[in-house]
Amino acid sequence: MKAYKGFDKDMTCRGFRYEEGKSYELPDGETAKLCESGFHACEAPIDCLAYYAPADAVYHEVELDGVTDETSDEDSKRVGSKIKIGARLDVARLCSLQFEYVREHCTNENNAEEGKTATAGFRGAATAGSSGAATAGDSGAATAGFRGAATAGFRGAATAGDYGAATAGFKGAATAGSSGAATAGFKGAATAGDYGAATAGSSGAATAGSSGAATAGSSGAATSRGSSSVGKNGLACARGNGVKVRGGLGAILVIATENDNDYDIKEWKAGVVDGETIKADTWYTLEDGEWKEVPDDDDKTGD
Repeated sequence: MKAYKGFDKDMTCRGFRYEEGKSYELPDGETAKLCESGFHACEAPIDCLAYYAPADAVYHEVELDGVTDETSDEDSKRVGSKIKIGARLDVARLCSLQFEYVREHCTNENNAEEGKTATAGFRGAATAGSSGAATAGDSGAATAGFRGAATAGFRGAATAGDYGAATAGFKGAATAGSSGAATAGFKGAATAGDYGAATAGSSGAATAGSSGAATAGSSGAATSRGSSSVGKNGLACARGNGVKVRGGLGAILVIATENDNDYDIKEWKAGVVDGETIKADTWYTLEDGEWKEVPDDDDKTGD
């Protein structure tokens, strides 16, 4: 069975470290049981976000064998006695796969044609419920509920609930709730809630909440209370504790830490990525008021 699995950044899950391309099997005498033993993964890609938030995880396609007949009442989690770790997936690819999954499994009885997803054309509006898929054309608005997938075209607006995936095209606006993934194109705006991932293209604006990850392209702006990353000549801002920033050449980095007992600013610093004092495409945090480079081992981005 094809499925999807999240891991901590170092590819560990519940203390065991996996490796891409390798297979793992339960020892003789052990059986798989949902939520108790065996190898767990999700059939729906976006369900992985409920277990591993985008800012702190990596995701992989996996193959599950020896899968039991057990199913979860809450999501698409399954368990098997053997697992093979496939290719790593970034959040954008995870969202794309979710759209495909929902379209294949959607049975929205409120549509004119049973089994079809909610779709609207140019400047139309499409709305789908929990775990549904909504797609609207150029300048359209697409809304999907909890764990849903919403896609809107050029200048469109896409909104998805908690753990949902929202994608909007050029100059579009994408919003996803807690642990959701929001992606907007060139000059677009992407907003994700706590533990979510917001990605915007060149000249776009990406905002993520607590422990979230915000990424924007060249000349873009990324703001978060987690990890903020921008391309050349962009602006990356992060505020909180344990936060970090990164940028391409010419980017402005701003980071602020807070007091342990309240949200007041303890110290802050701003700088320009010049390639010497502050290196390009390198994560930095703030320590005792000075820039501190984050080791590569802490920058492995990714149930």
